Amino acid sequence: MQQTDQLLPFWALVILFTNVLILIFSHETSKLPVNRPQATALDTVYAYNENKNMDAKQQALKQLPSVDLVLDCSALSASSAPHCLVLEAAREAIAQARTTILHGATDPDVIGAASELSAIRVDALNRLRAKLTPSLRVVINATGTLLHTNLGRAPLCQAAIDNIASIAHAYSNLELDLETGKRGHRYTHVDELLCRLTGAEAAAVVNNNAGAVLLALTALARGREAIVSRGELVEIGGAFRIPDVMEAGGVALCEVGTTNKTHLSDYTQALREQTGLLLKVHTSNYRIIGFTQSVSAAELVELGRKHEIPVMEDLGSGMLFDLSEFGLPQEPTVSEQVAAGIDVITFSGDKLLGGPQAGLIVGKKWAIDKIRNHPLARALRMDKLTLAALETTLHQYLDRRKALDNIPVLQMLNMSETELAQRTAAFAQKLKEELGSSACVDVIAESSCVGGGALPATVLPGCAVAIHLPQQSLATLALTLRQQQPAVVGRIHDDALILNLRTVFPQQQQQLIHAVRQAVNPAKTPQE
Repeated sequence: MQQTDQLLPFWALVILFTNVLILIFSHETSKLPVNRPQATALDTVYAYNENKNMDAKQQALKQLPSVDLVLDCSALSASSAPHCLVLEAAREAIAQARTTILHGATDPDVIGAASELSAIRVDALNRLRAKLTPSLRVVINATGTLLHTNLGRAPLCQAAIDNIASIAHAYSNLELDLETGKRGHRYTHVDELLCRLTGAEAAAVVNNNAGAVLLALTALARGREAIVSRGELVEIGGAFRIPDVMEAGGVALCEVGTTNKTHLSDYTQALREQTGLLLKVHTSNYRIIGFTQSVSAAELVELGRKHEIPVMEDLGSGMLFDLSEFGLPQEPTVSEQVAAGIDVITFSGDKLLGGPQAGLIVGKKWAIDKIRNHPLARALRMDKLTLAALETTLHQYLDRRKALDNIPVLQMLNMSETELAQRTAAFAQKLKEELGSSACVDVIAESSCVGGGALPATVLPGCAVAIHLPQQSLATLALTLRQQQPAVVGRIHDDALILNLRTVFPQQQQQLIHAVRQAVNPAKTPQE
């Protein structure tokens, strides 16, 4: 113990000496020159602005109102919207203000304005209105494309709309036989009409034509092969291809011929024990022209009968009567293909037929019965409202003149150049009066197309309105028009917004003028 006490002074001296050396070394090192970049006046300004912005951001963040304070205004508190949506809108508005303060704005004035209670309440109210606005809503189609897939393809005739409303608000005999009082079948509401209009022995309907093709292939040839011409291996919208649909239905693809030429002998040579179907696909969404050759429906039917193999054709857009007298190209009608003896024909309801989305299947009774009884038929069946619209649309075709007068797509197809020119000139004049010097409005030559995978080579000559804006972005104008109620969709071409009235209903023209006026001059007082 005494020895340890004697060593303490020694260790104390060592520690003291070490600390002195450290102090001396630190002092000498501080005298050495340091290579630091010289601060410039610009750096000083940047540093000052950065500190100023940081101070403004911190102050703005502190001033952000609470959710309860945002909700405490007449516009939001008086809203009949569900409270969860009102609360969500307020929270999103505050979150957006916080994001603007932290990351969006650099100007101290803008940063400060982002935290203002009134601005956040306005944002919350706009967000609430957007949440209450239906996602699926009316659009004025000013593109000139009649069957615009993105815009819902064929608009329905008024009679179909009325029947939908009638069936929708009450119960119906969807699957009830009113004569016997027993369970019926939903196909019966359109079977007789389809057979009368096409000359087929039987008919069935499903939710769309891709479903009709899948169902027919599966019911008739699952586990076997279907022979198809290479020139008919079509792709429809959304990258759905005939080979893929066949694979999904468990049908093996047997390609014959070449892209541009297929002969009857190609089919004959491909026949074998595994062959279950001869499939013909009408190229309704494209054309191959030039050095071409294809096999007719009648030739395929003769080959099929000789070898007892059913023949099926996908007509795609489908036409119930010939429209070539109106200057449109010759297309095979459903009744013509039925008369040729094809066992099963499928086509769409919402293209040239002018009805609701549906897949229509007509043909020989034995084949249709097989299709109806397949389990997949229930999965693809259509609902009562679509049936109501389809039945009423088909009724229009019992009288050719009635169909041409009442079905919107047929009206647009048959609109004369003179009628379109008169409507366009009157519309342009009124638009000039409304817009004044804000825009330059001209009438230009403009062709329309059918679209929707129908009549791909058809050009409908006519005219349209071109709007040139000297001081406004056309992209901004187009966006503003899409945000209107109803939304407006046109085309931007050659530095102008193009509005084609062929696809605009007469009763929509005043709405269209109002929408354009609001988009070009939002602050202008309406002159109704």
